[in-house]
Amino acid sequence: MKYLSTTALAKTNGISSKEQFEQLAKLGYIAKDSNKWALTDLGTKIGGTIKESSQYGQYITWPEGINIDNNKSETQSITSTVLGKHFDLTANKINFILSELGWIQKSLKGWIITEQGIKLGGIQSEDKKSGIPYVRWTESILNSKSFIESIGHVKGTESTSALSPQNSEESIGFRDKFEAKHRSADGHLVRSKAEMLIDNWLYMAEIVHAYERKLPIEEDVYCDFYIPTGRVYIEYWGYDNDAKYIERKKKKIDLYNKYGFNLIELQDKDVQNLDDILPRLLLKYGVQAY
Repeated sequence: MKYLSTTALAKTNGISSKEQFEQLAKLGYIAKDSNKWALTDLGTKIGGTIKESSQYGQYITWPEGINIDNNKSETQSITSTVLGKHFDLTANKINFILSELGWIQKSLKGWIITEQGIKLGGIQSEDKKSGIPYVRWTESILNSKSFIESIGHVKGTESTSALSPQNSEESIGFRDKFEAKHRSADGHLVRSKAEMLIDNWLYMAEIVHAYERKLPIEEDVYCDFYIPTGRVYIEYWGYDNDAKYIERKKKKIDLYNKYGFNLIELQDKDVQNLDDILPRLLLKYGVQAY
């Protein structure tokens, strides 16, 4: 199969190179990365590839005859400003909520969609005058359970009891059996001495973290610890002699893999050596300790 550069594709479509790049960006097939165009996972799915030339370096190519549906972008009309007006929040606050969910990430200027955001229907766009990147969404985002819950948390309108891990499907049996009665240094009530040691270590290392935070997915699943910097999840597996626990563990790991979340897994032996284990594992995701 013959592949065309984006410039060659533009000539085939009878438009300028600038228009072609903008069209591909609006459809989420490419995105700006440090002032260069990068191929997204969605772009790869429709056949885009990276070629390398000794003369031009790396560049994006497309299968000859590729059908680019330019009408797709017309349905992507909900911006953070529109969402802000709908929920009576600022556009900036909406973007930080979307970032905390892992659907977008901050660039030098503006916001870049993530792989998870693309899966949820977001489209990378760019302001025509300033060139600042931003993300648009379909109306389906208004039905996203994770997004609505996060909005409620920020506005203080969600019932904490309704969102409690004790009321989620994954908690039946397990969380009733292991009551949160160990108080860590930062005031968190956790379910085991090992979790208390992990929580204390994060607190003493001055790493902002949450305990038993719901994963930003439709399934009712809660992590042990969540670190916003780096969007890292920590799971402590401490009951491998329990059949139900092992099954629960497998389902959770499958979900982490399905959504591509950054996961650190700790065992009992790791908890006894956190000073050596955690800094190294956290650094993989850009989180520096000490």
